[in-house]
Order: sequence, then structure tokens, then C-alpha cells
Amino acid sequence: MPSPVHSAAPLRCQVRARREALHLRPTELAAQCGITRQALHSIETGAYAPNTVVALRLAHALSCRVEDLFTLAEGTVTARVVGVPPSEGSRVQLAWVGERLLAFPVTGEAGWSQPADGTFTTPHGLSAGHVAVRPFADHGQARRTAVLVGCDPSLGVAASHVGRHHPDTRLLWQSASSSRALGALARGEAHAAGIHLWDARSGVSNVPFVERELPGRRVHVYTLWSWEQGLLVARGNPHGIQGVRDLTRPDLRLVNRERGSGSRVLLDAWLAGLNLPGTERRRLPGYRDEAGSHLEAAGLVAAGAAHVAPGPRSAALALGLEFVPVQTERFDLAVPDEHVTHPAITALIAVVQHPTFRAEIASLGGYDPSHAGEHWQTTG
Repeated sequence: MPSPVHSAAPLRCQVRARREALHLRPTELAAQCGITRQALHSIETGAYAPNTVVALRLAHALSCRVEDLFTLAEGTVTARVVGVPPSEGSRVQLAWVGERLLAFPVTGEAGWSQPADGTFTTPHGLSAGHVAVRPFADHGQARRTAVLVGCDPSLGVAASHVGRHHPDTRLLWQSASSSRALGALARGEAHAAGIHLWDARSGVSNVPFVERELPGRRVHVYTLWSWEQGLLVARGNPHGIQGVRDLTRPDLRLVNRERGSGSRVLLDAWLAGLNLPGTERRRLPGYRDEAGSHLEAAGLVAAGAAHVAPGPRSAALALGLEFVPVQTERFDLAVPDEHVTHPAITALIAVVQHPTFRAEIASLGGYDPSHAGEHWQTTG
């Protein structure tokens, strides 16, 4: 049987083109080579690479050399794609996480300001979930790159400081909710996660969620900052919103955050504190309307599409909104033990302790970075 392709260089297969040029049907060629028609189909579509004996039989049956049927695509590397693979020629960033080379699509408006490491290509011979990347230059930087996942845009500020003060390393920030960030750690798709998840039952932030998503694993939790969480309302607070209880008013429309986000977890805890069961929460106007980020939620309030949204003070200030404080919350960095000595992670820990970075974060409003970079807990 043919074996799965895991080659560092993708395989280009010309078997089908050669067979069709000779007007051979698949059943005829498969019979001549002693393989099934299904196996031939897998070879022709690039799902499998044949072993040496089958490759020689194919070459003999098609009156050509093996190298006429199978060649390696030069100048490419194989990576596992994180997310949905974009179209041919799209830009990508590369990072090694453990022993896997990962490819992160550079997309959207933010992608215009991010340097890419190469472009996608789509040759035959790659197993599911993998893509070929044609690097722009030496891709050795991928070994010095750490992937940080989290929802707070301040993580992007931290990444820029790492690049400025530690140019021999790179920190890639991928925006995602706190739960998705922990999921990326669990799947081996990130080196660190920035998280804010408050466990109302224990009154402890983040650690219970780390233990739940990465059971038995040794994970270091560092303080990044604390921030004010509350309600984002329109400039001048025209509806007179004073606190969480006002969310039950029939004249107000809410915009929520997506499931698994820290602000969604907080909102549900606040509403549960009003003895509002889940069925009644879901009936609140706009509760099912979800925004994918703090700034998106703030933008919907600013545009008048909603009257109120849960989120941090910094998001309100960024879009000129008013803010009703409800709770101060921890925002922490979770790093699995195997990544804690990665040069970009150690650079991040050093950067968040620097007075310049702390002053910049504090200027965004609602942040307290006075303990940034301090080791807080270890799980596992």
C-alpha cells in the first residue's frame, strides 16, 4: 500500500497527466501495476506517495522514468495550517511550536501592517491540514518566533515592544477569546495564552480554567495586568445606565460577546448575581447578538446598534464611549512548562516589567500593570 506523504518538500505528481496522454483508463493502469483503482486514485490526487516498487511499475507501464512522474517542489516548506487555508499566493507567517511548523494566514485589515514570511502554494502530495509555503527568505526566524493568543489588543502592543527591544526574537499575536486561547495551547498551536476568565464559584481568576483545559500539564501563570471591566454605553450615557440591574430594562438592547470570552463569562456571572436564570438571560434584548472583540462591541454601541455592552474601560475610551465600572479583573499569561524558556517568551516577560511598557499600558485607561511579569501560580 502507498504511504502517507509527510515530506519536508511537497510532491508533484504527473501520473494522471501521463496516463491520460496515453489514453489509459484508471482500471487498466491499476491492473498493470498490481494495485487497486482506489490506490491509484490516491496517488494521482496526491493523497499518498507510492513506495519504490509501485513507482517503478507506474514508470514502466507509462513508458517513462520515475522522475518524470514524481518531482519535489523546490524552494517550499511544509507546514500545518492554523485556521482555514487561504487561496493560492496568499501571505503567511511561520512559527515552530514544539516539533511542528505552523502557518498562520496574514489576513484582514491588520494583515496590511504585518510582515509575512512567505506565500501559500497548493501542490499535490500533502496530508490533510498541511500546506506548502514558499518563503520569501531564510525561514530560520520561525524557530525564534513565539505565538501568543488572546483577546486584549494590548497584547499587540507587547508584541511590538518585544520586536523593538529584542530584535533577535519575534512574538506573533493572534487575536482570540480567552477560552479559544487556552484551546490553542491544548492543541499545540501556541506558546502562550493571554486570558481573563473569572470563576464566580471560587472567586479565582484563570487558574481553574487552565487546570480544566490543560489537565495534568505543568503550566506557569504570570500576572500581566488587572483592568476595569464594566458596561460600555454611549457618550453622555443618554439612557442613564447605572449598573448591571439596568440590563433587565425592556428599553435597553445589549450586544454580547461570543461564548468562551472573558467578558461573556463576567456578564453571565453578573446576571446570575441578580438571580436571573439562563432562560431569562437569553430573552434579554440583544443577549444572543455577539461581537467578536472588545472593540467590535464598543463599535456597535458607538454606532447606535446597541445601547450597552460588557467590556473593559480601555475599549470605551478608544471609541469615545462612557464607562460604568463593575469589577476589577486579572489578565494573566499562561505558558506551558515546555515553552517557558523560549527566547521570545522570556523577552515578553522582560518587556512587560519595563517602566516604558508599563507607562504605555497605563495610559490606555483602566489598566494596572504594577505587577506585570510576576510569576503567580503553577498548575499540574
